[in-house]
Amino acid sequence: MLIAFNKPFGVMCKFRPEAGRRTLADFIQVKNVYPAGRLDTDSEGLLLLTDDGVLQARISNPRHKLAKVYWAQVDGEPTADALLALRNGVTLSDFMTKPAGARLIDAPNDIWPRDPPIRHRAKIPTAWLELTLREGKNRQVRRMTAHVGFPTLRLVRARIGHVRVEGLAPGEWREIDAGSPWTESAP
Repeated sequence: MLIAFNKPFGVMCKFRPEAGRRTLADFIQVKNVYPAGRLDTDSEGLLLLTDDGVLQARISNPRHKLAKVYWAQVDGEPTADALLALRNGVTLSDFMTKPAGARLIDAPNDIWPRDPPIRHRAKIPTAWLELTLREGKNRQVRRMTAHVGFPTLRLVRARIGHVRVEGLAPGEWREIDAGSPWTESAP
């Protein structure tokens, strides 16, 4: 079984209850499924869950080079140099990121309002980036955009492999075909 879930902001990627916090158990009542990878509590968007350990490893392990696409709303308007740095890989305190796809995009058409909304500062513009990674270290997108001078205000995972978040409202899930190939060649 493979489930595509649109994880809302503030939901923890675990089933075990935690006082005062929402978890996956508040939305998904399917037995014996587990997240294939993680998504930070303050990030939102596509999370895949499965009852198949082999499939879980293929989706989440970076050695399979599965593309994960993120939409990041950032503070300020990224420069060409910042985008080039993201594309080439940046040196963070504990590792060098692999090259990533990075481009400016318009605000996604069918993006849902975030609850709570991001802060709004009238004198500082925001912009949207689409980032494609084939690795996934802790808080990597946020750390990368901050490193190049444009901190992430909102982060939405839009796609994992060929599975997209489109068509799922926050908190909704659907079962999808697990028979499709889960490896992609590197860019």
